[in-house]
Amino acid sequence: MDLRHLADLSPVDYAVPGFVLLVLAEIIVARLRDRSRYEPRDTLTSLALGFGSTIAGILTGGMFVAIALWVYQFRLFEIGYTWWAFALAFVLDDLGYYWVHRAGHRIRWAWAAHVIHHSSQHYNLSTALRQTWTGFFGATFILKLPLFLIGFPVPMILFVGGINLIYQFWIHTEVIGRMPRWFEAVMNTPGHHRVHHATNPRYLDMNYAGVFIVWDKMFGTFTPELDEEKPRYGIVKNLGSFNLIWAAFHEWVGIAKDVWSAPTLRAKINYMIKPPGWSHDGSRETSESIKELWEQRERERNTWNKPTSSSSGADRAGPPPQAGSAKAAATP
Repeated sequence: MDLRHLADLSPVDYAVPGFVLLVLAEIIVARLRDRSRYEPRDTLTSLALGFGSTIAGILTGGMFVAIALWVYQFRLFEIGYTWWAFALAFVLDDLGYYWVHRAGHRIRWAWAAHVIHHSSQHYNLSTALRQTWTGFFGATFILKLPLFLIGFPVPMILFVGGINLIYQFWIHTEVIGRMPRWFEAVMNTPGHHRVHHATNPRYLDMNYAGVFIVWDKMFGTFTPELDEEKPRYGIVKNLGSFNLIWAAFHEWVGIAKDVWSAPTLRAKINYMIKPPGWSHDGSRETSESIKELWEQRERERNTWNKPTSSSSGADRAGPPPQAGSAKAAATP
C-alpha cells in the first residue's frame, strides 16, 4: 500500500490547537492544585520563544530539506511508502533524535542552540513550546542525514519527525506522576523527562530519549526519577531574567567572548566543541565535575553515617562543610 499522501501531511500543524487546549487545561489544574507550577512571565516567554522558533523554522527549513534531498540522491536502497517503511523510519528517526539530543548537551556549539529549551525554571506544557531559534546553525541535523542515505524519502522522515515532536509535548508536565511499569520500561514518560530537565547532580545530562527510553538504557544514559529527590529545573547557571533575546542568544554570546579571549587556537576551538562549562584553565564546572563532586560527597556522607559505636558523638557528626560554587551545585 502506497502511503505517499500521508507523508505530505504536516502533523505538527494539526496538533497545534491541541497543544493550546492542553496548556490551558494544565493552567486550570495548576491554579486548583499548585499555582507555583505556572509563572505568567515565564509562560509568556516560553510561548514567545515557541513563536520565534516557528518563524526560524520557516526561514531555515528549506536549507535542511535541500541538504536532505542532495544526500538522498546517493541513497543505497529504494524504500517505498509502505506501512513497514513508516514504522522502521519512526524507530530509526527516534534513534537519530537520541544522538542529536545527546550531542546538543555534550558539544557546546550545539548546546548554544538547544539551551533555550532548558532555560525555564518551571516544568509544564508551555516549556515544551520553548524551542530554539538557531537549531539549524547548531548543525546536529547532520546526525540524521544517514537516514536519507539509506533510502528513506525526505517527506517520510519529516512526517515521522513531526509525530516524534508531538509525542514529546505531553511529557513536559508535573501533573502526571508515574505511568504503568511496562510503559515506563520502554517509552519516554513525564517522570523520565523531568529527570532530563533537572539540574540535580544525580540527574544532569541523563535521559536524552525522544519516544523510546530504551536508547538511554542501551547507551548508559538512563537514570530514574526518585521520589526522595525532587527535580530542580533550569540550567546550572540560570538566566535570572525573562529577556527574550537574551534567552535565545546568551550562549552564543558566551562562546564568542570565550573564543575571542582564549589564549591559543586550540583553546578557541575547544570552547566551541568541548562540553558546556569547559575552560582552558579548568576554572569552570562541567556536568562531569559537578557529578564527580556530588558522588564524592555521597561517599563521604555514607562513610560518616556508618556508626562504629552506639554512643560515639563523632560517629553521628556530618562531614565538614565544603565551600565553592561546584560544591554548592553538588549539594542535594
